[in-house]
Amino acid sequence: MPENPTRPDTATYLTARGFCLTSAAWMMLATLVGFTAAIELVAPDLTGNISWLLFSRLRPMHVNLVLFGFATPALLACAFYMVPRLLRTGLYSERLGVITVVLWNIALVALVITLALGVTQGREYAEMIWPIDVGIVVAFSLIFFNFMMTVKNRKEKILYVSVWYVLAGTILTACTYSLGNVIWQPDSGALVGIPDAILLWFYGHNVFGLLLTPFSAAIAYYIIPQVCRTPLYSHTLSLLGFWALIVIYTHIGTHHLLQVPVPTWLKVVAIVDSIAMVIPVMAFLINIWYTARGKLGLISEDIGGKFVFTGTIMYFIVSIRGSMMALPDVQRVTHFSHWVVGHAHVGVLGFAGMIALGGVYFILPRITGKPLYSQFLANFQYWMILIGVVGFTIVLTISGLIQGNAWLNGETVYRVLPQIHIYNIVRASLGLLIFLAAVSGFYNIFRSLISNPGETS
Repeated sequence: MPENPTRPDTATYLTARGFCLTSAAWMMLATLVGFTAAIELVAPDLTGNISWLLFSRLRPMHVNLVLFGFATPALLACAFYMVPRLLRTGLYSERLGVITVVLWNIALVALVITLALGVTQGREYAEMIWPIDVGIVVAFSLIFFNFMMTVKNRKEKILYVSVWYVLAGTILTACTYSLGNVIWQPDSGALVGIPDAILLWFYGHNVFGLLLTPFSAAIAYYIIPQVCRTPLYSHTLSLLGFWALIVIYTHIGTHHLLQVPVPTWLKVVAIVDSIAMVIPVMAFLINIWYTARGKLGLISEDIGGKFVFTGTIMYFIVSIRGSMMALPDVQRVTHFSHWVVGHAHVGVLGFAGMIALGGVYFILPRITGKPLYSQFLANFQYWMILIGVVGFTIVLTISGLIQGNAWLNGETVYRVLPQIHIYNIVRASLGLLIFLAAVSGFYNIFRSLISNPGETS
């Protein structure tokens, strides 16, 4: 769907600006923490006994900052630009939007402090304590209210598929976050026994499937047709992909628990739906790639489009790997190995991260009314992240296969460590590239938002 040709009033995009700056700033810390943790895998004694630099504290801090500090704010920034444009009306309340930006940053500061101090619920992807959980759920609820009221006031009768994805991603994340973090149990944030594991991985996988994926799809469906200057290939196919994602993805979290005594029927459902994910994935990719057919030259000339289109390729890769890893015979080798870490990096940084950054670079000139501060820095960030993600995938896949096959043959963990040492060194080196990309991206985004005089470089 083409944009409203009326030139936007840049003063109305305060929420989008706030989330852009939030994402750029926290991406630096998120990648610095990840780089530090990667160095500790090479030299475990480097940080001594400094408690807040222990790997066990850095790892959850890194994961949560990437998810909620970098990727989600960037996706939200794009949503706060796209939704009003697609509905041909102003955002219901910029003031409410700015309040959510402030609330979001307060939650992130609390996240860093508590996890650094070791104050945690100790559940993967759900480490944050109850007050922070409440703040995040409240923020998502306010965002959903803001979007829904904008939909109510819309001048455009047709709801383009990007609006569907944004609304679904917002409200479903508020629900799954509440469930996965057992928000009704403030003291522990957990259930007891196997039910807690099932609920945790229902949430853990849906952070990706019902938050990052819908928002990323929304941005791709918005940006690629505009960059290619052509209508979306198929609106019907986009809705098929939307409903297939909602129906199928919600069931696959238990494939993380195939070696756990959860009900067999639940494992079967998770495996079958993990394979069935080919339906929403290919519906989305066919739609995007057919829209872009013959238009790759236009995509390569637009930095936002280049980021987004690369992200769709990463989505294909991570989806194929994810379906494979759900097969029991494959998981016997890959489970608990570096293969899974590589898979996570392709999904969060390669797919959602690339699309999120593409969305930010696409909307920046449109919310400021000025050209991007530096095309060079944007391209530098693109290539550093691309090299880093591809490198992560190759190195961690090899390392994971070495680990998995050794353990399958009865080797103990400490005997495998010398074999994967070189891969940990390469992994840390690639992490440095990602950190440098984050620093350059922050400078570029900051200058574009705050002090860009209007020149390009």
